[in-house]
Amino acid sequence: MTTTAHLPVVVIGAGPTGLAAAAHLVGRGLVPLVLEAGSAAGGAVREWAHVRLFSPWGEVLDPAAEKLLAPTGWTRPDPTAYPSGGDWAEQYLQPLADVLGDRVRLGTRVTGVSRAGRDRIVDADRELQPFVVHFTHADGREDRVTARAVIDASGTWGTPGPAGASGLPALGERAAADRIVYRVPDLGSSAVRARYAGRRTAVIGSGASAFTALAELARLAKSADGAGTESVWVLRRAISGSTFGGGGADQLPERGALGLAAKAAVDDGHAEAVTGFRTEAIERTPDSRVVLVGEDGRRLDPVDEVIVLTGFRPDLSFLGELRLGLDERLQAPAALAPLIDPNQHSCGTVYPHGHRELSHPEPGIHLVGMKSYGRAPTFLAMTGYEQVRSVVAALAGDVEAADRVELTLPETGVCGGAGLFDDPDAAPADSGSCCTAPEPEVVQLSARAPGPVTDSAETSAAGG
Repeated sequence: MTTTAHLPVVVIGAGPTGLAAAAHLVGRGLVPLVLEAGSAAGGAVREWAHVRLFSPWGEVLDPAAEKLLAPTGWTRPDPTAYPSGGDWAEQYLQPLADVLGDRVRLGTRVTGVSRAGRDRIVDADRELQPFVVHFTHADGREDRVTARAVIDASGTWGTPGPAGASGLPALGERAAADRIVYRVPDLGSSAVRARYAGRRTAVIGSGASAFTALAELARLAKSADGAGTESVWVLRRAISGSTFGGGGADQLPERGALGLAAKAAVDDGHAEAVTGFRTEAIERTPDSRVVLVGEDGRRLDPVDEVIVLTGFRPDLSFLGELRLGLDERLQAPAALAPLIDPNQHSCGTVYPHGHRELSHPEPGIHLVGMKSYGRAPTFLAMTGYEQVRSVVAALAGDVEAADRVELTLPETGVCGGAGLFDDPDAAPADSGSCCTAPEPEVVQLSARAPGPVTDSAETSAAGG
């Protein structure tokens, strides 16, 4: 028989949720070991350092982390101000990692998790064996560590969705890789700005990231060095009253402003909206431009660049030897999936959940943060913080605290059943959905909306 009580809890990822998990573990007297693939805390967040969160500082700081930081002389940011990804990493995540010290290992990429001496087939004494976590160092050396439990907070940033509507890359998508990016570009960089200025860009996607890209390209078009900049907004659905989010009804005002900024980009003629378009192929033209081809045979006019913002998906490759219970569609924990399934609803609020909804047939493994949502959108940092609070309480044996609800999420202002998530002819919501909302209507893009938000949150980020 093997005892695991003396072993650390391995946390995969030193992002907002992973570091919050470590802080809660320390607060409970448990030993965390955080394995971060990047060279600094918040490696993924730093890749969108130029993007501003639509959640204010007060909603992206974890209470247990703040408690750990307080004795160090750390200055708490203004809770009403909105940080950029860079602010979040430098003013909060890095100081938190510094406090945790050698309990955070940088440059360590996890390559596999299993039970010691047990592959996923073996039942005998399985739950008595520690977890074994394999990882590689930045210099390529392989290593492993044993753990009493594993909290996977590695996120989904590294696995963006493709342009292809089938979930697979469109034909020719890989060949056109030099013309495609899967992140909101940093137009504050002169080199990046030059790539898009005066050119025609297709933006594929309908979430906050797409809104951000459209707003930023519109700003570029109106600038002195951006004359001739054009955007084509490619949507799989028709435009309805809910396309642009909750607007003024959103309890996160900056999130609502994103949709209004995207609408303004279209209204002002800086972006042309193409609806009901499902990309099947991407073809090159003789002059190295690209043409998007739809499943219905439509061919869009050539563009110079393509920004694909179709969501993210979890990397489950290194968890193959564990017995996970995942929803077959969302790749989220089976008990959580019905609460977040965009095929059923579009509410930004999710019923508060914790260790029970995040459990798997394999005891001791928890997928938390953005990764727990699988392919579902609309994740907020405070959701991840509540998840790890509950999970760590359960690991510490405090079931009462683990089951307690300590979270209230802000409304999006967009509620109701969404029908088929990206169906161009999706039926409107009915009164039996998660909350009541007016029936969506096709809108005429003519009324002027407020100007675009200068920056906004990346939907892939734990901040929103």
